[in-house]
Amino acid sequence: MKRLAYIKTFGCQMNEHDSERMLALLEGCGYGGTQRWEEAHLIVVNTCAVREKPERKAYSILGRLESFKHKNPGLIVGVAGCVAQQEGERLLARFPSLDFALGPGKIYHLPEILREMERGRRGLCEVGFADRPSKDCFLSHAKRLRAYVTIMEGCDNFCSYCIVPYVRGRERSRPGSEILTEIEALVQMGTKEVILLGQNVNSYARSNPHELTFRQLLSKINEIQGLERIRFITSHPKDFTEELIEAFARLERLCEHIHLPFQAGSNAVLERMSRGYTREEYLAKTRKMRDVVPKISITADAMVGFPGEREEDFAQTLDVLREVEYDGLFSFKYSPRRGTRAACWEDDVPPEVKKRRLEFLQEFQRGITLKKNKELEGEVLEVLVEGCSKNSHREMMGRTRCNRIVNFPGGSELVGELVGVQIREGLPNSLRGELCR
Repeated sequence: MKRLAYIKTFGCQMNEHDSERMLALLEGCGYGGTQRWEEAHLIVVNTCAVREKPERKAYSILGRLESFKHKNPGLIVGVAGCVAQQEGERLLARFPSLDFALGPGKIYHLPEILREMERGRRGLCEVGFADRPSKDCFLSHAKRLRAYVTIMEGCDNFCSYCIVPYVRGRERSRPGSEILTEIEALVQMGTKEVILLGQNVNSYARSNPHELTFRQLLSKINEIQGLERIRFITSHPKDFTEELIEAFARLERLCEHIHLPFQAGSNAVLERMSRGYTREEYLAKTRKMRDVVPKISITADAMVGFPGEREEDFAQTLDVLREVEYDGLFSFKYSPRRGTRAACWEDDVPPEVKKRRLEFLQEFQRGITLKKNKELEGEVLEVLVEGCSKNSHREMMGRTRCNRIVNFPGGSELVGELVGVQIREGLPNSLRGELCR
């Protein structure tokens, strides 16, 4: 009987992609994937340490797996991702039944770890960073309509609240030729849309004068025949150049969507965060985006309750929402991350104030998102059909170039097709429409 592997993923798209790559490596070791952890022979918890909530959830599931493994001694349990990198041996001591800990920079050591376990070794710990991201594994993307492609890893910004440089390392960019070869292979396997990944894609290869710039890399990808759409995440506002803004108007395959985290609307808070830009500079860039591509969709990250945030600082964050009118917003309460500069400061915004501010911010944004979705009613939008709708097997689901989810009546023969859909109804989190015949 084939051995089965289950990977539980917490966090962002980078972690999702790391899980895909681990599954591909496991396939080479004789494992198949499963969606049911109860039937798995190997369980990997792929963790995130960027915020407190996903880290707590990871610890919770590791605690549950402790008792589950006692009943199933042959089960292999490992932890990967940022918490594994951050905690290392401490994690193995805290959860004695863990078989291994694997940092995000060492996921290609997974087959080697399994071989060591076959020799009877347990409690293995592989953390640290490669000089640059390893050559990606095409198998991890096989037959995917939308595929993630890592172009760089790590971060050199050291924002005062952010753990990423400590758990993902300093910036390392992959060679442009290697990225282009991978995308060409993906297109041959049926990929229609690629999402370029990096902690700060705008600074791709900036320390290597012999490499393509990010704008040049986008242009080369845009020339690949058979590829329909290009997206990228995440952009840092301080490195978001006018040249890159112009690319949205000039490159036909680059989708009209940008994720541009602003984090806070107050210059005083932004300075303490060490973000490297002012609210005025940020707003000037979003205005320029809308001048160049009027219908571009802008999404962002925002944080409330950072140390020292006053009511007037929070009011300025709301002012940014009013001006930009984001199409979507990922928002969260500040939580200290051990090892960052901000963790040494007094966490002086009371929990109930953080909660109130976050709830108000999210309700405010929900109104904006619904309004913008309603404004699309009657328009015909290009949709890349991804599969069946979660709501009904009689409906299909797809994504617009502006990254909105659309549900509409249709059959499975449409999967992978670019179709025109007339929007009938704008909803809080999605759109409903009718296929244009």
